Amino acid sequence: MATSGSVLSADQFQCPICLDVLSEPVSTPCGHNFCSGCIKRSWDSAVVCQCPLCKETFFRRPALRVNTTLREVAELVRKQRDSGHDLTPAQPGDVPCDVCSGEGGSRLRALKSCLDCGTSFCTLHLELHQRAPALQRHMLSEPLADLEGRVCQKHRRPLELFCRDDHMCVCQFCTEGEHKNHSTVPLEEEGKDRKNSGLQHGARL
Repeated sequence: MATSGSVLSADQFQCPICLDVLSEPVSTPCGHNFCSGCIKRSWDSAVVCQCPLCKETFFRRPALRVNTTLREVAELVRKQRDSGHDLTPAQPGDVPCDVCSGEGGSRLRALKSCLDCGTSFCTLHLELHQRAPALQRHMLSEPLADLEGRVCQKHRRPLELFCRDDHMCVCQFCTEGEHKNHSTVPLEEEGKDRKNSGLQHGARL
């Protein structure tokens, strides 16, 4: 559904006629995309049906059908643009989206990380991910770099705590089982060095 060759942006889904994000997009036989209303009005007022971009002439008016896949993505792009969400590539230090990789490795900034999928998502792909009923129950967290190293392999939850008894990183669920009644503190309290080390579940100091 998303393009893999470039970072998604409003410009990529722009109708060449109205210069806005595509609305009810249709494709001409030559492969160019336009808003359904825009191309129909253009042809209604023309002597011959011609592609506004490449000027290919169609001797019979083509039957146009809405591209539902393109429409879905274009609607999301419009929504993100209008809501003010950033669709620019991730900068150094940001957690990038794992789905929208593009040319030169350019990716959008991740909004959330899915602990069940082991994948970080930008705003656009997070919404696509959450549309599937089965995925709506997945556990999301703030964007995590080195996602696998920051997730409890047993419970698939963030390693947010440090067990001082066993000298290891644990998740909240661990404190209800094998680490019950142990002395646990937030990772931040163990200091920046330990927090940034991305200790694997079960790793000892």
